[in-house]
Amino acid sequence: MSILITGGAGFIGSNFVLDWFAHSDETVVNLDKLTYAGNLENLQSLARDERHQFVRGDIGDQDLVSGLLQRHRPRAVLNFAAESHVDRSIHGPEDFIQTNVVGTFHLLEAVRRYWDGLTEEAKADFRFLHVSTDEVYGSLNPGDPAFCESHRYEPNSPYSASKAASDHLVRAYHHTYGLPVLTTNCSNNYGPFHFPEKLIPLVIHNALAGRPLPIYGDGQQIRDWLYVKDHCSALRAVLAAGQSGETYNIGGWNEKANLDVVHTLCALLDELRPRADGQSYRRQITFVKDRPGHDRRYAIDASKLARELGWKPAETFESGLRKTVQWYLDHPDWVAHVTSGAYRDWIDQHYAA
Repeated sequence: MSILITGGAGFIGSNFVLDWFAHSDETVVNLDKLTYAGNLENLQSLARDERHQFVRGDIGDQDLVSGLLQRHRPRAVLNFAAESHVDRSIHGPEDFIQTNVVGTFHLLEAVRRYWDGLTEEAKADFRFLHVSTDEVYGSLNPGDPAFCESHRYEPNSPYSASKAASDHLVRAYHHTYGLPVLTTNCSNNYGPFHFPEKLIPLVIHNALAGRPLPIYGDGQQIRDWLYVKDHCSALRAVLAAGQSGETYNIGGWNEKANLDVVHTLCALLDELRPRADGQSYRRQITFVKDRPGHDRRYAIDASKLARELGWKPAETFESGLRKTVQWYLDHPDWVAHVTSGAYRDWIDQHYAA
């Protein structure tokens, strides 16, 4: 038995692969294009593990995907592959359309053909799990209830619009072709192996480097924070027992304003890696012009997942953030390779073709 994971060298995908092998010996076929955020150093501990079979490639390459499906005969496909940074989508939306919309379409087509050829028993057991985001729901006002699975889609950025389109394609392939799909919409993840362009790893990196800690606008944008390993445990629960055709929201029950997140990070760094001058890292906070169309608040109602599948996060925001800061302090080489781009030299050398 095996599963096929797309985007398994990225932040969430690589954490899922490592988490999977902590709970299962089932083979993982890992397809990743290795764009700027796909990093095989995340999976270095599996370099000689025969259970992990890495393939460099694009989900939009139907021939490649079809060949992998026929060769490995997976019982499930988990789609993590996505362009995922709002700022990048504002400045260059085309990549997001190509990967998140067109790429998902080609992946679905290859999976549909493979699924059509399975025995009836294998068809019934097969699952296509599509990993998505809470940003497809738009923005909440301060007193609004949290996003539930029936909340209308109102994406506000090229990134969230592209993910919304991919969600709709997955839904359509279930209702039109009967493909057994599962969709998850998660809140903001944080944890190990996070590329330092997102808020938490960026603040840690800049703080230690003595650089400004940039805060958009007034810093009162609210997000629901989910420790990435809790996200992985939720995905395993959905894959194991989720009902075909259903959507499950995954959140950490941790609504925090961005400025409060940065203050907490500064306090942790003051404790774990004090500045040489004895001052707080808060002195490096700098407010910058807000991003265009910045959503004000996200919040996830994960009660369906708790009620139907018995899942709840293991980490509080405080415990998860402490583990995250300590991981970055303990892995300076990983951070240095990612921020300098040196990790790509190994990729280019070994995957030039």
